[in-house]
Amino acid sequence: MKPPTFLNLREALPRMAADFAVIHLSAVVSLFVSTYIHLHVHPESDARVLLDSFRLFYLTRFLPLSAIFPAIFSLSGLYTRSRGYALNFKYWTVLRAAALATLVYLFASFMLDPGELMPRSSILVFAALASLGLTGPRWLIGILRNQDRAGLSVPSGATAGREPPVLVVGGAGYIGSVLCHLLIERGRRVRVLDSLVYGGEAIADLRHHPNFEFQRGDCRNIEDSIRAMSGVSAVIHLAAIVGDPACDLDRRTALEVNYCSTRMLIEIAKGQGIARFLFASSCSVYGATDVLMDENSSVVPVSLYGRTKADSERALLDAATAGFHPVVLRLATIFNGRQWRPFLHVRDAARGFIAVLDSPLGAVGGEVFNLGDNRLNFTLEDVAAEIGAAFPETRIERADNADARNYRVSFDKIRGRLGFECSLTLADGIRELKTALESGRIADYEDILYHNQRFLAGLDAGLRSPVQTEVMAAFQASAS
Repeated sequence: MKPPTFLNLREALPRMAADFAVIHLSAVVSLFVSTYIHLHVHPESDARVLLDSFRLFYLTRFLPLSAIFPAIFSLSGLYTRSRGYALNFKYWTVLRAAALATLVYLFASFMLDPGELMPRSSILVFAALASLGLTGPRWLIGILRNQDRAGLSVPSGATAGREPPVLVVGGAGYIGSVLCHLLIERGRRVRVLDSLVYGGEAIADLRHHPNFEFQRGDCRNIEDSIRAMSGVSAVIHLAAIVGDPACDLDRRTALEVNYCSTRMLIEIAKGQGIARFLFASSCSVYGATDVLMDENSSVVPVSLYGRTKADSERALLDAATAGFHPVVLRLATIFNGRQWRPFLHVRDAARGFIAVLDSPLGAVGGEVFNLGDNRLNFTLEDVAAEIGAAFPETRIERADNADARNYRVSFDKIRGRLGFECSLTLADGIRELKTALESGRIADYEDILYHNQRFLAGLDAGLRSPVQTEVMAAFQASAS
């Protein structure tokens, strides 16, 4: 049992009332069945006396202790986490909760009066009726909801028997859009969940592709997330408020997007039976150090952004089971002076995710990989020199700032385990930018679209539903 992660009383109370009614109806029917059996075996018994005895038992014993059932059901997640579970897993959750509640009830009844327990025949009938009454309606509702989800999330061109899609959360973003194109090029089916904060131009050419599905929604919204994760083979979670300045603009939103939504997606993925979950973390979790860092190094983030990534990593790895295999990818960053950073081209970042996606679960499940290449550890002075070589007319100025992050990262693990190496160098990326500037593809590099912090500062966050607010608050409670 786990404490409820979120309980919307307006939605949960009708379910609680229905389950409570099922429990009491099962108890009454089981007592009548027990009376019938007793009279059949002992015809000399007085039926009125027996019925009066059972009526007194129901009113004085079962009714007061029946509050045990909704309490156990709530702690077992019947009104919270299980709403996103796949049908088979949901049935087992309900049956386990019913069995546990029955055992707790019998124990409490025994402690009160060992001589006044339900007859054995009543207990067996009660358990059978309660299990059927609790699972039956959920089965019917689940079937109807699955049909509705299928109609909402599967495009008209989809056909039965095809490989389930890969869900890319944040698939219209910088890395996500490139990843979607590479997956489509490799013949994979792709579904995207994205709120289009930065627009949808990067995936506009995929909208009508038969292997592409798009769902506009917020990864913090439980309904959007459940619908998007229905029937997918794997999840790649890229959605985030990226970088320290952007996170500091609205720390609450940063915490919700970068950490709380991850915890919610974990619960939904496990409930839906999704085994493979890839998470985009950052090498900024290493903080400030002069040591070459690898996956076994201490995680000491020095910013809110780094802390949200570190907390999400911990939540994912703690959630790993035989049926749930999270993989954490710490991406090299693109970002005075002598500070070190590992760099990574966006296409190589996408290739790294595909390499993990295509690897056997036994090789990657529950693992952390630094995603990058040892050859791409540079100081920012090195980067400035590369830019100066590509743009000879550029004047380089050196200025100190308060950014304390400094780290070099080892990428030996992903190279040795998966054979992954970057195909593009820092110079390649700078040449691409030069071409884009000279060709006019980037007309104004000071445009707000190219400045994450300025863009988010001018963004209207809009109104959030009370449900979404409470869900995020519940998952935020355990953040470090």
